[in-house]
Amino acid sequence: MPAVTVENPLNLPRIAAPAGTSVARPVLAVSTAPSGLEGEGFPVRRAFAGISYAHLDPFIMMDQMGEVDYAAGEPRGTPWHPHRGFETVTYLIDGTFVHQDSHGGGGVITDGDTQWMTAGSGLLHIEAPPEELVASGGLFHGLQLWVNLPAKDKMMAPRYQDIRGGSVRLLASPDGGALVRLIAGDLAGHLGPGATHTPITMIHASLSPGAELVLPWRPDFNALAYALAGHGSAGAEGRPFRMGQAVVFGTGDSLTVRADRTQESRTENFEVVLLGGLPIREPMMHYGPFVMNTHAELAQAVDDFKAGRLGTIPASAA
Repeated sequence: MPAVTVENPLNLPRIAAPAGTSVARPVLAVSTAPSGLEGEGFPVRRAFAGISYAHLDPFIMMDQMGEVDYAAGEPRGTPWHPHRGFETVTYLIDGTFVHQDSHGGGGVITDGDTQWMTAGSGLLHIEAPPEELVASGGLFHGLQLWVNLPAKDKMMAPRYQDIRGGSVRLLASPDGGALVRLIAGDLAGHLGPGATHTPITMIHASLSPGAELVLPWRPDFNALAYALAGHGSAGAEGRPFRMGQAVVFGTGDSLTVRADRTQESRTENFEVVLLGGLPIREPMMHYGPFVMNTHAELAQAVDDFKAGRLGTIPASAA
């Protein structure tokens, strides 16, 4: 870890430090993600479990998939299943995953790629390891983030974005101690390749031991951090957090994360995902793979799925 990197971050464009008058976001809470199984049995950590939606909005949930080193015959995926009313963002750090949906979207993502699926009015899709990975086994590690859609966009036509790892915007902290991968959003005038209906920023940062990363942050966005590997601290107050823990920040226009000077033997750097988004501030009703505004809309989504109105499994995949 990670798949997309550079030998010398000092050669990358630098992120401008926040203005001296910026207000640092305090840490409101640190929570530990519980572990579970998803789909056909692949291990996940529920990154935002127990965090109030008031702090997550517009994000709904995020799963850390793996990190797991599969033996031959062990890799697992998900069966065909429906979605309506939101977007799924699948970021693969290590390994290979195959996506296919009933709307014609899909493809193969591997080290550092992202697939951005806007379910909108609804579709069926499947996520699975390729046959060669099942046969050989191997390392698998990634994230899946669910981003809500506002009511006006929930029934839009499905859309699919294929973001190759090579198109991710690579940046460095002002002192070069952190490598920042900007997957989506605007960070100090630098733009990530992901396009979303709900304004968000999505970053994967690698902090060298002892490094500090201070970023300007839109004051109208929320702010979250999740540790993929290693350990460090968050906020000007230095609140400790480590692999498998999420941080909720309060209000302000800059945020800070630091890497401890000594990291674990299994990881060289402190690996952190940073997320921010413009809260939608609408009622959110979540039932399994459906995210709508009212119970009646959820019931309609279930009825539409049962009636086959969310699509059919392609004949080539049946």
